[in-house]
Amino acid sequence: MEALSLPLNTLTKTSVKKFALSAASNYSSLSTLQLNLSFRARPLSLRKAVLRVHLERDDYELKQTRDMAAARKRWESLIRDRKVKVLTPREAGYAVQLSNKPLLDVRPSNERKKAWVRDSTWIPIFDVDNTFDFGVIPRKIMNFVMGGWWSGIPTLSYHGQFLAMVEDKFPKDSELIVACQKGLRSLAACELLYNAGYKNLFWIRGGFEAAEDEDLIVEGPVPLKFAGIGGVSEFLGWTDQQRAAAAKEGWGYRLVFSVRLIRVFLLADALYIGIQQLGRYLEDIMTP
Repeated sequence: MEALSLPLNTLTKTSVKKFALSAASNYSSLSTLQLNLSFRARPLSLRKAVLRVHLERDDYELKQTRDMAAARKRWESLIRDRKVKVLTPREAGYAVQLSNKPLLDVRPSNERKKAWVRDSTWIPIFDVDNTFDFGVIPRKIMNFVMGGWWSGIPTLSYHGQFLAMVEDKFPKDSELIVACQKGLRSLAACELLYNAGYKNLFWIRGGFEAAEDEDLIVEGPVPLKFAGIGGVSEFLGWTDQQRAAAAKEGWGYRLVFSVRLIRVFLLADALYIGIQQLGRYLEDIMTP
């Protein structure tokens, strides 16, 4: 029995050992395979996530482009069908001064406070968004990065009380002149007002930027043409409005902005030198 059991025990131990080694080897291979699969899957998932973000952004931009194109078609239809009458800035000035037609200024507050037409009524269709909600902060950052620092255009949001405020101020049969800085937001306002029942609407083509000094009676600290500019471009005098003014005013006007540009370069050089000196000072302190 022992002779018979010895090989059996030996085989059993050997088999168990081989089985254990085989199982360990298989487990190790399986673990390695799972690790490799998960390691390979992570970059794939990351690539899919990045691709999804790009696709969503492209879809959003495409949707915005389509929405704007559709809006322009609707606005052109309003003008073409004479549901909204077109006025030049000079004609609007005559209508306001001689016929006492009300002028509705739908610009945001940052433009209105710079310059406005005397006796006009201000009800913005879009206004500066001064909130800091979780959904607004990314929009503010994106607006600043995408050119807000240069143009000075703030983040705007639709004024939800626009239509109600207009209805409180003007009856539906009023002959209402609607204007903004460049003529685009006022067209959007005309569409809203027409759909709300206002059928005697007038739109200023080109907005206030198309007006000459003698067209409208203007109040405020800056010319009406300059109400829509801001940011670094305004500080340096590199906007179209300022260049046109410089062509009329001559070198005296240009000299002011040339001095500002020189100051910017000097300030940048001073900051660069100061940072270098600070780095050397900190290096000397930390060096034993």
